[in-house]
Amino acid sequence: MDNKNFKIFTIGFTGTTAENFFSRLSQAGVRKVVDTRLWADTQLSGFARKKDLPFLLKSLSGADYEHKIDLAPSENILKDFKNKEISWPEYETRYLQLLHDRHIADKLSTNDVADTCFLCAEKTPHHCHRRLLAEYLQKEWNIAMEIIHL
Repeated sequence: MDNKNFKIFTIGFTGTTAENFFSRLSQAGVRKVVDTRLWADTQLSGFARKKDLPFLLKSLSGADYEHKIDLAPSENILKDFKNKEISWPEYETRYLQLLHDRHIADKLSTNDVADTCFLCAEKTPHHCHRRLLAEYLQKEWNIAMEIIHL
């Protein structure tokens, strides 16, 4: 793979319309969406429910879909953060350690994630594991990789 043009995307579905969501993916040239959510099929997911997303992605943006639960934070980390038992810096530390412990950088390759978009629920990437995941891979692989938050 030519690392000069290596891009990885991230996107959240909260606070957006289906039209805007699928248009952003199409315009960016995303070839696959990797769902990084622990709970990918809740009622709160709306158009982004796991059971509907493969069809919608293929039909509306031409992208494939894959759910990789090993990229999601653990239930404990998520609940501790949502319940304000840990701060964002502690969440970051625990999630990055989880990725390390799961050997994510070894399990994935640049070919697995080139022109791929990591999906989660958060509206922005600032306090979201999808950003941490992309940055983790960039650091672990030690490559020039453009991270684009849609």
